[in-house]
Amino acid sequence: MPDQLLFAMEVTLNGLMAGVMYALVALGFVLIFKASGIFNYAQGVMALFAAMTLVGLQDGQVPFSHLINAIFGTDVHHFGWHLPAFVAIIGTVMVMVAFAWAVNQLILKHLVNQEPIILFMATIGLAYFLEGLGDMMWGSDIKKLDVGLPQGINLGIDETTFNWFGYGFFIDNLDIVATVIAALLVTGLVLFSQYTKQGRALRAVADDHQAALSVGISLRFIWVLVWAIAGFVALVAGIMWGTKSGVQFSLSLIALKALPVLMLGGFTSIPGAIVGGLIIGVGEKLFEFLIGPLVGGATENWFAYVLALVFLVFRPQGLFGEKIIERV
Repeated sequence: MPDQLLFAMEVTLNGLMAGVMYALVALGFVLIFKASGIFNYAQGVMALFAAMTLVGLQDGQVPFSHLINAIFGTDVHHFGWHLPAFVAIIGTVMVMVAFAWAVNQLILKHLVNQEPIILFMATIGLAYFLEGLGDMMWGSDIKKLDVGLPQGINLGIDETTFNWFGYGFFIDNLDIVATVIAALLVTGLVLFSQYTKQGRALRAVADDHQAALSVGISLRFIWVLVWAIAGFVALVAGIMWGTKSGVQFSLSLIALKALPVLMLGGFTSIPGAIVGGLIIGVGEKLFEFLIGPLVGGATENWFAYVLALVFLVFRPQGLFGEKIIERV
């Protein structure tokens, strides 16, 4: 088999894995947009905050230690113990649930029936507040996140492809784990929305807030629920990206890569987030491999946005978004 074809196959597989990582972030956007019509600008920062909290709990770091030491003249930074990864993850989930409740109590309940642009601006303010809060709580230094996930080349795939083609494919174990977790997440979320009372209520709220209120559905409960689920999804994304590249403030910028994913898949479709992520992941890798050398490289930084822009011209609602129905 020609070397170029083998390289293209390897690039495609790595693109699929990268697309899953993008889709994990996009899922949080989709969940909140479906339930409330809010484009949550803070989703990327939520992933960062969840990852920082997880590392802080694992290492036994004292929250707001720098502030406490500055005020009281102490020198306390750690409790002196380390939590197992599972316990720290449970603690972080509880923190994200508390965050969802606080967002509803302090922000969302005061903005019911406001224009979408008002809600969007509120999430921008929330993003910057949460970024500053994370900095004060856990510090701004780069942190290493390790919850026991496998990393490095998958030797089984490398050996198998070498035996078949005479060329070993480099596939990261972490990307494989992310793919499996993303598949389980999507399956769970679809089952939840289709077959549970809360899931059906969530869909009703997404269709019409006033109609949902008129049949006794608590809008506040649904918003807390969906923000809590989005916080859990943000934690999963934060774990994957934090393990891959470290927990640092640039982690919040992964939300920008989720935008073209949403445009392709649709803002209201959970499966669309996965499909859009796969298209973006494969597309940018193959474009860089095939066209990049002809235009000077570095096409991965902009290809996804150009693809989304072209796609919007022909199907503004995305592949799986709600169909636009106009009556004339």
